[in-house]
Amino acid sequence: MDDTTAHTSPSHRERWREEIAAAVRDPDILWTRLRLPRLLLPAGRRAAEAFPLLAPEPLLRRIRPGDPDDPILRQILPLGAELEAEPGFTADPLQEAAQCAGTGLLHKYAGRSLIVATGACAVHCRYCFRRHFPYAGEAGWRSALEQLPGDAEEVILSGGDPLTLDDEALEEFFARAADHPSVQRLRMHTRMPVAVPSRVTERLLEAIAASRLPVVVVVHANHPAEIDDETERALNALESAARAVLNQSVLLRGVNDDADCLAALSRRLFDAGCLPYYLHLLDPVDGAAHFQIDDTEARRIAAETAARLPGYMVPRLVREHPGASAKTVITPRL
Repeated sequence: MDDTTAHTSPSHRERWREEIAAAVRDPDILWTRLRLPRLLLPAGRRAAEAFPLLAPEPLLRRIRPGDPDDPILRQILPLGAELEAEPGFTADPLQEAAQCAGTGLLHKYAGRSLIVATGACAVHCRYCFRRHFPYAGEAGWRSALEQLPGDAEEVILSGGDPLTLDDEALEEFFARAADHPSVQRLRMHTRMPVAVPSRVTERLLEAIAASRLPVVVVVHANHPAEIDDETERALNALESAARAVLNQSVLLRGVNDDADCLAALSRRLFDAGCLPYYLHLLDPVDGAAHFQIDDTEARRIAAETAARLPGYMVPRLVREHPGASAKTVITPRL
């Protein structure tokens, strides 16, 4: 039995549900489990009241206990800094709520329609630009598909995380989207293969491979420590089924604001069959200002990263502006 078969064996198929159900949601448990400084806990509790803690077991296993600066931990750790108001940081930095207006459908770019399929995630990243998004008011993905415009060339399934939907629902989505006369490609944005690699089941891989439309999977990893052996097997399995597997990162202070780190991430991703795609500047969402890196420093880090890598491993440094017709590419500069 090869690694891919072992990863998607029947006993593996529903493990992802159990791992999400067992995720840590209580700051007291997280602090005890990872032996974190108790001084940070009271403010951490308050931050988790504003945006709940959610940390799945597979991700927790990659965190160094006793180290509050661990780069994976910093992405999921509720801190008092989230409660400090910062000028320019808002609840809806990309102005998406008004665009959706209860439909679950976003027309952000020409020819591409984004469906907010679910508000559920496997992990709550503290810098998430949709951490305040009103998911409860949105229609489901089936309703959104019925409202696709006639020029929708590509449908992007987002959330939340669309891979919190079960395989049967995703099979239905692939089939219904393929029935739309203008749609030529499907894209899924997901953190699940990194946060909970067991989500990459045999049935999911079969559904992606059997889709009448090519499927592009865009995953999200920010640090090479996130790519352990199980994650690598999951990404390689996806690469064998999808038309392409890409990665988007966010440039985050205290996590990956270092060229050596980003270069190592690109190499690790490439070895796992995943191509670095975008390196996003932080979206200015309320609660995430402590992750901010200014443009000058970001350009320098991106330039130093590019100098360490072959061109095909260099992600494009980008910023998203609300209402813009495309992401803005930022030129790296030393």
